[in-house]
Amino acid sequence: MKGVVWSVHVVSISSLKGGVGKTSVTLGLASAALAAGIPTLVIDLDPHADASTGLGVRVNGKQPIGQMLKNVRRARLQDNVAASAWQSKAAEKKSRTRIPVLDVAVGDAFTGIYDRPDLRTRDLRRLSQLLSRTSGYQLVLIDCPPSLNGLTRMAWSASDQLLLVAEPSLFSVAGTERTQRALELFRREFAPSLGPVRVVANRVRKDSAEHTFRLNEMRQMFGDSMVKPEIPEHPEWQQIQGAAYSVHQWPSKATAPMLGQFDALLKELMSAAPTPNS
Repeated sequence: MKGVVWSVHVVSISSLKGGVGKTSVTLGLASAALAAGIPTLVIDLDPHADASTGLGVRVNGKQPIGQMLKNVRRARLQDNVAASAWQSKAAEKKSRTRIPVLDVAVGDAFTGIYDRPDLRTRDLRRLSQLLSRTSGYQLVLIDCPPSLNGLTRMAWSASDQLLLVAEPSLFSVAGTERTQRALELFRREFAPSLGPVRVVANRVRKDSAEHTFRLNEMRQMFGDSMVKPEIPEHPEWQQIQGAAYSVHQWPSKATAPMLGQFDALLKELMSAAPTPNS
């Protein structure tokens, strides 16, 4: 809307257990944001940089996020982001006056120097400093590593909302409960203004008795923090990611339900976004 300045909404996507599809959820949300025309930045804080690969990014001389964090006083995040390959595909479907924006702060192994448990408090603010000098985005999605070390806490310090990803399995549910406890301690000590923490169930199999049991357990444990929709396991998801495609651009009618699920999840997250300023 003309005359409106949007406040950026920064969401960390986290899990303290690997293999639950945290990066897949990040990519699904990025796809939904691109389809909705929401100017979005994905920050790939995981040293494995899987989100950057899935977004089809070419660095082309840009500084990856690890180097920007190291040189935080001089680095300009906005000068070093790379456009996702998804963006050019989406632009073909839009008018030239509304080219969608999906940029990426590219991940790299160098970020691992900050992924330690004894990171100093001032270092936790490095990502916040980079974002404070960045404009033009309505949504920032931070893909965190699956650990409670410096990078995850750095992301939490910079965020106004957290999304915890969990599979309906014993170890994942237990890990999510531990994450929530750790978050409460972190909020009290470092981030009293941190906004809502939500939990999304991922890779759900409706025909699994174990998944049905664990989902009910999650609803009892996490109550109103559980968000809908739950994201089901989909046979084409690995193929979509392997081709570095947005799920909204994938040429298969079989993915249509998944589009609606990620659209609904994005809408749920954006409902907690800061209000725009006139």
